Amino acid sequence: MTDNDLLRLNEILRPVAPPRVLEDVYTEDQYQRILGVLKTNGPWPTIMAHHFSTVDELMATSNSGASDKAGLTLDDVATAHFRGILGEGSVAFFPEIEDCYYNSRFLGLVRDYWGADYARPTLMLFNLCGPHRSGLNAHLDAVTFRGIRIENSPVWLQNVMGRSGLFTEHLVKMAQVITWWYRGDNGTFTYWPDGPLGQPKRLEHPLWNRGVVVQNEMMFHRGDPVGRPEERDIAGLKHRSLIGYDAASDQWAIATDGTAIRRYRPEEMRLLVHWSAELYADMDEVRKNMDHSDDLTHEIVFNRLLADMRSKGVDVAEPSDPLHDQAFIRALVATYSVTPATDWVSPAP
Repeated sequence: MTDNDLLRLNEILRPVAPPRVLEDVYTEDQYQRILGVLKTNGPWPTIMAHHFSTVDELMATSNSGASDKAGLTLDDVATAHFRGILGEGSVAFFPEIEDCYYNSRFLGLVRDYWGADYARPTLMLFNLCGPHRSGLNAHLDAVTFRGIRIENSPVWLQNVMGRSGLFTEHLVKMAQVITWWYRGDNGTFTYWPDGPLGQPKRLEHPLWNRGVVVQNEMMFHRGDPVGRPEERDIAGLKHRSLIGYDAASDQWAIATDGTAIRRYRPEEMRLLVHWSAELYADMDEVRKNMDHSDDLTHEIVFNRLLADMRSKGVDVAEPSDPLHDQAFIRALVATYSVTPATDWVSPAP
């Protein structure tokens, strides 16, 4: 990738505005009801199990490249970070937290963030973990395009499209309200609001009912490792491991194939709730998104990616099944591999 390519992508891969920090995001009653949903509807799978079936697909999202990952399986890179979906596509999955999903305050916050007239909620999920080791690779959330969305496309493809810079005219405006509850050690939020070539910033503790309004699908970011280093090792963790709440002991337990491998007290848990909305500048943009008159298709996307790779001199074969061809996915990752140039450095005391 040339210097000019990097500079162009640096302008593309930055949010419409820097994250806006929020305090007291949810009421105590809302928090307790969300927590109740998590306790009574588990166990919950790992984040990776939600989205990836191969290491190459994971690397296409985390953007750390696949060339040095030969032979690894998802079990080898599994992390004890778990996820569940609370609402999607304007449908709240749990009636007891409908007011959290159809949140008029959040809709106002994201409209103001974008300067847009219209918004609708599209996704609400949670990430849950105790102390564990997690990678320090920054990533983008799933980038949404007209016609190519989480409902019909894998996350790795959405993110390759975002990093390629070839589809910006079809980008759907998105914003998130992301909130944390955690009083333990570490677990901060690092982000690159000035693009991957800019300097990172960090949201520091305390992170109890504290959040941000942000455009995470166009801003590199990461959740930093949680807990003290000596607390993070978890023997027996697999891609298929699950976490659930045990009311009898008032503990959260990670299990692999039905066997508990790690338990956490409630105060050790770090909860993140991610609420997301689509934004539309005006009624013309609403109609363009709703009537699908200007949608991309997978055929258009793969033809454009192939043409661009070949124009760059990349020797890539025509994939027979581009959504599952691992050699093709590796070629995409290698071609559109951009990652933050500078990591976080703690300021001098």
